[in-house]
Amino acid sequence: MQLDPSAFLADSELIQALKKRSTPLACDEDRILFRQGDPPVGLYVLSQGEATISMDSGHDDLAFSCQATAGSVLGLPGLIANRPYSLTVIARKGSSVGFVSRDEFNNLIQSELPLMGKVLQVLAAEVRSARLALTQSSIE
Repeated sequence: MQLDPSAFLADSELIQALKKRSTPLACDEDRILFRQGDPPVGLYVLSQGEATISMDSGHDDLAFSCQATAGSVLGLPGLIANRPYSLTVIARKGSSVGFVSRDEFNNLIQSELPLMGKVLQVLAAEVRSARLALTQSSIE
C-alpha cells in the first residue's frame, strides 16, 4: 500500500502559524517524532528535510512507508481525535522540525478560527490518500 506524501502538506498560512507556536527539535541524527500507538501529545511541522512515515500491520509487517517533505504537518489526526498516533514518523538527520504541543495547537485554533478550515483540508487529504491506497491495494 502506498500513501501519497502530499496528503501531509499544509497551506503556507497554516504552516507559518504553527511555526510561530512551535519549539524547534534537534535532528542531529535520525529522530523518532512519534511511534504508532503513542499517546498524542502534539503535532510536528517539517520545515526542511524529510521524514519517513510508516505503519505496522500488527503482525510485525510493514503495512506501508512513504517520505514526507518540507511543509508537512505530522500527527494531526491523533491530536484532533485524542487517539493514539496511527503512524510512526522518523525525521531524517539534518531536518528542521518544530513541535506544537496540544495546548499551543488548541490556543492557536481558538484564537484564529479561520485556520480550522486549513486543518480540515490536511485531515481530508490524509483520509482521501488512505482510501485511495486501500482501494489500490485491494485491486492488486
